[in-house]
Amino acid sequence: MTSPLELSLINGPIPAMITAGGAIALLFLAVAKRRTWWTRVLPIVVPACALLTAAAWFFVNRVWRPFPEPLPFVVLAWLGVAVLGIALAVARWRHSRWPVRVVSVLAAVLVLTSGLSGVNQFFGQYATVRAALGPFLGGTTDLDDAAKPAADEVRVPPGGKLADVWRPPADLPEKGTVSEAPIPSSTNFKPRNAWIYLPPAYAATPRPRLPVLVLLAGQPGTPRDWFDAGQLTQHFDAFAKQHNGLAPIVIAVDQLGSMMANPICVDSHLGQVETYLAKDVPAWVKNRLQVDENRSAWTIAGLSQGGTCSLQLAVRAPEVYANFIDIAGQREPTLSTTAETIKVVFHGDAAAYRRINPLDVLATQRFPTTAGVIVAGASDPHYRKEDREVYEACRRAGMDVQWTELPGAHDWNVWRPGLHDSLPWLARRTGLSN
Repeated sequence: MTSPLELSLINGPIPAMITAGGAIALLFLAVAKRRTWWTRVLPIVVPACALLTAAAWFFVNRVWRPFPEPLPFVVLAWLGVAVLGIALAVARWRHSRWPVRVVSVLAAVLVLTSGLSGVNQFFGQYATVRAALGPFLGGTTDLDDAAKPAADEVRVPPGGKLADVWRPPADLPEKGTVSEAPIPSSTNFKPRNAWIYLPPAYAATPRPRLPVLVLLAGQPGTPRDWFDAGQLTQHFDAFAKQHNGLAPIVIAVDQLGSMMANPICVDSHLGQVETYLAKDVPAWVKNRLQVDENRSAWTIAGLSQGGTCSLQLAVRAPEVYANFIDIAGQREPTLSTTAETIKVVFHGDAAAYRRINPLDVLATQRFPTTAGVIVAGASDPHYRKEDREVYEACRRAGMDVQWTELPGAHDWNVWRPGLHDSLPWLARRTGLSN
């Protein structure tokens, strides 16, 4: 029997019931016996909420522009429905008795839940109940306990692969561990804590030196997004089970500094993010964990803004990262437009921008020892065409790249499988499989 925690929040009975319940609750809130309700209250409340939704769309996408891509109107529409439910409950309060007030509050909560469920269905962020309850379920392991040094290591002959010599011990754990830990920055950039996955093989003695996957979320986002919305632990444990406990070590790090920030992964007055990802993170990992330190074993990957950042590091720090996975990234790093980015980040210096822009770098340099996967959503209205342009530029620069197109748009329905479907490719590249 399927655990209740594994029930889908994207399709199936739960989102359907929430949507139906929200519609009934909104209908209840919209209907009243008073004549003035129909002549005065509804004619004011409904247009006001619609106007507020339209104003929010204009402010976010035309004035504030906090994200490289515009916020879809359907998302704001769902939030507008939630606001309408709350507004109607407030409007009913004065002329209602306490039993009706209580029911109105419950109805408003249901409408709010329905609106948030609609947003979740659009982005596919929380695929299951477990993903939504991730922050409350715990399950992390102290890194000092999970990463105790091993006295002996698995020896891989020069030119060989770990998969050829690895023999799992009888007492190998079935699942890996997840830990949260700070990775300090040597500069003015202030990152949030990293989330670390150590696969079952890391607990073995002798211990194999496993490859490293540095993983980036999108903007807005946090490092733990890959563990909740991305369901990373479940998928990597499943992969490890099929490969005798072997899987990459995952270091999900912060390239933003805060939920809404976007320092576009360069060294600037917004933060020395490139230095953090190219120097501080690798140095910390090699000092704190027993990993494969060969360049060929290091991969950087991310979604959306994190995908753009992964491409940037692949061309700006190829001596560190031999592999990259760009999942629905931009063709170039921007705040909102290229002109705005040059003005804000580079103080108007277009030449400085070209030095860090991946497409400009790829046009002038070759990367024959770098490999990557570029993932795009087939119906992504923003980046599918740009991702294809990036793929072609990488190919012309001598990279060993592959193109993956998945059903979906710019959302977790693409981002989640974009990473997990790339695991077999990554395993072959890093010696975890043949």
